Amino acid sequence: MKKKPATIKEIARKLKISASTVSRALNDHPSIGLVTTMRVKNMAQELHYEPNQTAIFFKQRRTFTIGVILPSLSEPFFSSAISEIENVAGEQNYTVLMGQSHDDAERELQIIHTFKKHRVDGILMSLGKNTEDLSFVDMLKESEVPIVFFDCVPKIEGVNKVYSDLSSGMREAIQSFASIGHKNIALINGPENLLASQERADAYKQALLKEDIAFDEKYVVNTDLTEAGNIEAMEKLLLLSDRPSAIVSFNDFVTLDVIKYARQKGLVQKRDIFFISYANYPLWKYMENPPMGSIEQYPDRQARRAAEMLFAQIGSTEDMKPEAVVFESKLELKN
Repeated sequence: MKKKPATIKEIARKLKISASTVSRALNDHPSIGLVTTMRVKNMAQELHYEPNQTAIFFKQRRTFTIGVILPSLSEPFFSSAISEIENVAGEQNYTVLMGQSHDDAERELQIIHTFKKHRVDGILMSLGKNTEDLSFVDMLKESEVPIVFFDCVPKIEGVNKVYSDLSSGMREAIQSFASIGHKNIALINGPENLLASQERADAYKQALLKEDIAFDEKYVVNTDLTEAGNIEAMEKLLLLSDRPSAIVSFNDFVTLDVIKYARQKGLVQKRDIFFISYANYPLWKYMENPPMGSIEQYPDRQARRAAEMLFAQIGSTEDMKPEAVVFESKLELKN
């Protein structure tokens, strides 16, 4: 039969001391002398004693776990973010539970309820592109489960969020295009309901204005971020009589799809058409002919700051004022 783990009472019985003395010795309480502490720890090691985590959690009212909800674990952006989150969690002796929504709002909500049921001490979350119902924010607040959003964040006040200022990178992108003579500059944007899409659209208009280029709504098309949606958006632009010569796209995966489609249509990149996108994934260094540039959004910095904010909330005994932290995006030109 499998031997049951040793208990504090068993250690106390072996050493002929009280269970409370054993407990204090195991926790290095200053009221217990060094000799007694060493005797207790040696006996605990001999009996293969392990602390009862459930009892510890109950006493401290913590599970020492946090939940992380992301649209996709396979994206390089989120891979970088996960690494930083786990680094910060490790510094706090916390375990990270992962959940990916696949941009499914119902699945996302199910993960939230699962994390709540397992009593995670807090949640880090990047919203899926189809998420519109944010009632779970109030539900978590009532349950005293802190949540910090990062990257794709809700457009509401009173929540903690960390995100990238997309306008700075857009300004650099439009300026770079304009500096080499482009006037017909298009934007392949993401789903209209996303805050990130709205920010890109606003930044695009402002950047054109700064370069004295008139805004034309026909040069703005949206995609649902699927391959079919990306190709459809690119096709709309190429069918224009005065098609764009330069395009800013929602992210690097969109750019991969539209570069491929443009090539199939006989267009030569960086001659007939130029691309700049968001995200700055490492994949471009493996391509012989990458786009003109990609806009860095610093997923590692966003994730670390968001995790630090979450642990500050977990460790606080008082209500903390919601905070919004913004990192400037930056254009990285490619060879």
